[in-house]
Amino acid sequence: MEKKKLVLIDGNSIAYRAFFALPLLNNNKGIHTNAVYGFTMMLMKILEEEKPTHMLVAFDAGKTTFRHKTFSEYKGGRQKTPPELSEQFPFIRELLDAYKIPRYELENFEADDIIGTVSLSAEKDGFDVKVISGDKDLTQLSSDNITVGITRKGITDIEEYTPSHINEKYGLTAQQIIDMKGLMGDASDNIPGVPGIGEKTAIKLLKEFSTLENLLSSIDQVNGAKLKEKLEKFKDQAIMSKQLATIDREAPVEVNLDQIGYEGFDKDKVVTIYKELGFQTLLDKLGEEGSVTEQDELEEIDFVIPNEITSELFAEDNYFYVEILDDNYHYGDIIGLSLVNEKGYFFLPAEKAQTSSAFKQWAEDETKKKVVYDAKRSEVSLKRWDIHLKGVTFDTLIAFYIIDPSETIEDLSTLAKKYGVHNIQSDASFYGKGVKRRIPELSELAKHLVRKGIAISNLKDFLENDLIKNEQEKLFTDLEMPLSFILADMESCGVKVDRDRLRSMGEEINEKLTKIESNIHQLAGEKFNINSPKQLGIILFEKLSLPALKKTKTGYSTSADVLEKLAPDHEIIDQILQYRQLGKLQSTYIEGLLKVIDPKSGKVHTRYNQALTQTGRLSSTDPNLQNIPIRLEEGRKIRQAFIPSEKDWVMFAADYSQIELRVLAHISGDEKLIQAFRDDLDIHTKTAMEVFHVSAEEVTSNMRRQAKAVNFGIVYGISDYGLSQNLGITRKEAGRFIERYLHTYPGVKAYMDDIIQITKQKGYVSTLLHRRRYIPEITSRNFNLRSFAERTAMNTPIQGTAADIIKKAMIDMAEALLTNKLKSRLLLQVHDELIFEAPQEEIETLKKLVPEIMENAIELDVPLKVDYAYGPTWFDAK
Repeated sequence: MEKKKLVLIDGNSIAYRAFFALPLLNNNKGIHTNAVYGFTMMLMKILEEEKPTHMLVAFDAGKTTFRHKTFSEYKGGRQKTPPELSEQFPFIRELLDAYKIPRYELENFEADDIIGTVSLSAEKDGFDVKVISGDKDLTQLSSDNITVGITRKGITDIEEYTPSHINEKYGLTAQQIIDMKGLMGDASDNIPGVPGIGEKTAIKLLKEFSTLENLLSSIDQVNGAKLKEKLEKFKDQAIMSKQLATIDREAPVEVNLDQIGYEGFDKDKVVTIYKELGFQTLLDKLGEEGSVTEQDELEEIDFVIPNEITSELFAEDNYFYVEILDDNYHYGDIIGLSLVNEKGYFFLPAEKAQTSSAFKQWAEDETKKKVVYDAKRSEVSLKRWDIHLKGVTFDTLIAFYIIDPSETIEDLSTLAKKYGVHNIQSDASFYGKGVKRRIPELSELAKHLVRKGIAISNLKDFLENDLIKNEQEKLFTDLEMPLSFILADMESCGVKVDRDRLRSMGEEINEKLTKIESNIHQLAGEKFNINSPKQLGIILFEKLSLPALKKTKTGYSTSADVLEKLAPDHEIIDQILQYRQLGKLQSTYIEGLLKVIDPKSGKVHTRYNQALTQTGRLSSTDPNLQNIPIRLEEGRKIRQAFIPSEKDWVMFAADYSQIELRVLAHISGDEKLIQAFRDDLDIHTKTAMEVFHVSAEEVTSNMRRQAKAVNFGIVYGISDYGLSQNLGITRKEAGRFIERYLHTYPGVKAYMDDIIQITKQKGYVSTLLHRRRYIPEITSRNFNLRSFAERTAMNTPIQGTAADIIKKAMIDMAEALLTNKLKSRLLLQVHDELIFEAPQEEIETLKKLVPEIMENAIELDVPLKVDYAYGPTWFDAK
């Protein structure tokens, strides 16, 4: 019979270790995920390597335990858990539930006591036990059948403490670890021990006297007058310290070993939480790409595939769907269309629609109303047939996105099922996933597309009613719908890229990389593979003896955060960081852009995601032109490759100055903030003056930098931990800075307090144009979830309003270009910036027109300010 294997995990300890081992990560909803990700990596390693038959994760139940009765200052002095970590604990618990791993906590006891009690019970019952923690206190549990794995600097790098390992490392037994703690104390738990006695002295004494009690009863036999004096003076404190360090192995734990068997995880639930948290790498490991639920039995439908597409097929009101199998619809072929109206349900084969003059005439007829799913996608794909889609009055995708942006929309079926429309199959199950993806035979394809057309017709009234109920009709009709077609024009137009210049930049970067590589080898004293973390680790931490801040299961960590901390210690570090940055520029942006240039037009055609972010911001993909790094000079220079598509034209760029801070001033009504913008002051200098109580002349660059960090950070509900990381100061200093800021701008403080109360009452926050974001967690009893929700409530109206303003500016600009009969074209939207290409003779007009339009897109209590520049390339338009 196979021996039973129990794995016990110290939940709090592993979560803390993961949080501080990994840089802060966010999913697309802004939730921090690094602790959950690290915890998940640990779980996967344990499941793979240990193959447990039983599992349990123990958590601390609260801050107070029975140990506080013995010593009220137990664990005193610990810094408050960063909110960026606190908000992740609910997700860790949710993850464990998805993995079907039992979890347990016990009032008045620590996770250590739960683990100690359960491990003892399991050992008596014949189990092999493995304990996983980041806390060496648990090594006292080690025995012939209990191995204690302690994480080292990384997440999955574990040092295994068996009785023999403890003896080899300390020359002690596992039981003597408690005596050692009694003598030396434990700063992390605020266990005092005997002042002046460290690990070496404690071990030496225990080797001689075996136990703390033996030692204290034989103080006269101890060598050294000072040591004797310390032991005599702090005898009671040593005994108390040992008691505090002793894990209770008889805690009133109600855990039945038969009930914590591990039989595997719930794949559907794991996939759902991975998707929610944005763990794409882990999803790929699961082999999961699409929907995890099987489709219900679908009802049969009657439809027609016409022999010829004639004008008789179309009506006044039509529900219309265009299918492009390729996710990148700029290059994918239309494989079919569906049409639903009062005359019936029709499938239009692509080859017939493309050559039908009747179809083209109908599609371009403004008077023929069309309800669609994803108007932008439909317009861009039909343009490749030289058909300009007009008369679209309703887009079900955009309507649903406005109604509830928190919902992830996989495809039309996702949206349909939210409203109880079930006779539709998901694209993932119909076409298949990955290598199994294929186009079924015509009759099946026709049925699938017609079902989509029917779903659109069923959804329209539901969505329209919700928009009216939410007072969002204007946001839909006046902002998002016209924006769809502006974005479609921008995508179709694309932006010209100078291939030769990109290649030349690539060559320059290669030369720099070669030079830096040579410098690094010279500083290291030998040649090695800089891209190999293992080889680099050996050079840095063994040959050059730099302090190893983290370890991974394969060796030393050489991650960016580790190297940045080591930068002052050796000049090789700056060279390595430069090498990596340039290497990423080369592979991701130089080579990456060269791959996506359209061979026919010489342009890149980015796709704008209009229905993705919860704040209303646009994002772009294939390529992502919003993420071109501009901090490095070489990164900024990549913009030199973006050029006008016409001879003797120039690039013209205009961007909003500090738009989110201006929105904050308006929404909060803070008098000082409003006046600063009205007086056109440098807001960061002004904040530094107010916070540090100095004149403008006395504001140092460091003061302004700190003020800038808190100005922008406050918009995102920054915590003392977050600000301390940004500025490289202590959390205490950061906390004081935030306090002084809020005292300086009381209107901002009032806004932050009020918006939380409003959100609790309504369940959502709104932008000035009524864009909503639902935040149900705002009333959660869970402090961590609630704290994250409060920060989201503070930020969303600001960031969302800024997004609405630039969208309104894009619509107004498109109209102004048309009204003024200008040839200039809007090419790109990047964060708060609009980029145009324009003939030289229109520049003087644009210099007046663009700021005027953008600054008057919406009326605020403070002026909007737009800066512009122009030149032969995007780089020059700065």
